[in-house]
Amino acid sequence: MLDESAVRDALSDFSDPETGRGVAKLDQVKSVSVEGGAVKVSLGLTSWASPLHEETAQRCQSRIKAKLPGADSVEVSVVSHERAPDKLGQIGQTIKSVIAVGSGKGGVGKSTVAASLALTLSDYGAKVGLMDADVYGPSVPHLLGIDQRPTAVDNRLQPIEKDGLRVLSMGMMVPKEEAVIWRGPMLHGAVTQMLRDTDWGELDYLIIDMPPGTGDIALTLSQMLPLTGAVVVCTPQDVALLDAVKAIAMFRKVNIPVLGVVENMSYFLCPDNGKRYDIFGHGGAKAKAAEMGVPFLGEAPIQIAIRERGDAGRTADNLTDEASAEVFRGVCQRMIRGVVDARAEAPPMPSLPTL
Repeated sequence: MLDESAVRDALSDFSDPETGRGVAKLDQVKSVSVEGGAVKVSLGLTSWASPLHEETAQRCQSRIKAKLPGADSVEVSVVSHERAPDKLGQIGQTIKSVIAVGSGKGGVGKSTVAASLALTLSDYGAKVGLMDADVYGPSVPHLLGIDQRPTAVDNRLQPIEKDGLRVLSMGMMVPKEEAVIWRGPMLHGAVTQMLRDTDWGELDYLIIDMPPGTGDIALTLSQMLPLTGAVVVCTPQDVALLDAVKAIAMFRKVNIPVLGVVENMSYFLCPDNGKRYDIFGHGGAKAKAAEMGVPFLGEAPIQIAIRERGDAGRTADNLTDEASAEVFRGVCQRMIRGVVDARAEAPPMPSLPTL
């Protein structure tokens, strides 16, 4: 019999993207109505899962149709479901997922990709912070047009809020014309302060723009907190791929899961004639990712508009360009889908001993 109870039974083992646990057990099936063969379900999902809201609603719809042949039409709407983050690692921050964006070498557009991913997640509705850990060459303030200096309240740094993000960078604290000349311990201290002594608030995601190469910061991060994973950015040519392989190896060595590879500057689409030019080659990152058993998250083309917006501090305007926005929406969706899959494959936590 097709009724509310049957619909809820059909969703008894349907999993929440964020936790992997059943939506029924977590009280995320907010309402169910059945009129004849028409079923309407209101499904509660968190802002963390916002890139996957549409996909999850479609899966929910398919599950009901598959399990209840009498359901002639099924409509699934997504409503907000709040779930506060737990405190994270040694830093004591309330952040659900921390994702590092790195590269084996400079000049591949890593900071632009990191900022674009953070902006896209925020545009989906997630609560996002962006930390520029590229201490020697901080680009994020310029890309976002930030010229304010962060203040401290009760000995805690206050991130600058811009374009829906909470942002912190060494570039906000050091004059643009001055170079940062630090040894490892000072670098470690700066990154520690930006993580631990900053009032990030409750975040779904903290995106960390890593310095290029395989230096101290990855080790610092791996020791301080459980990173959700890393995204490696590279360009298609062999010389960049060689360094991307080293970046993947570095993350694996410090037990940071590699969520995938983004091929930046993948091709140039000429605005005058619509012809495509593979300036740095094409497809090298995808092939190398397959060779190393790493997901390929997508390819971002060279676009004059992206460069112009970045130079003008208006990287957020990339979201108003449908072609650019579509690229980074796809990358975000595949990235978060990879987080969900990794959690599903992770071994269960051991049971606590009975006292």
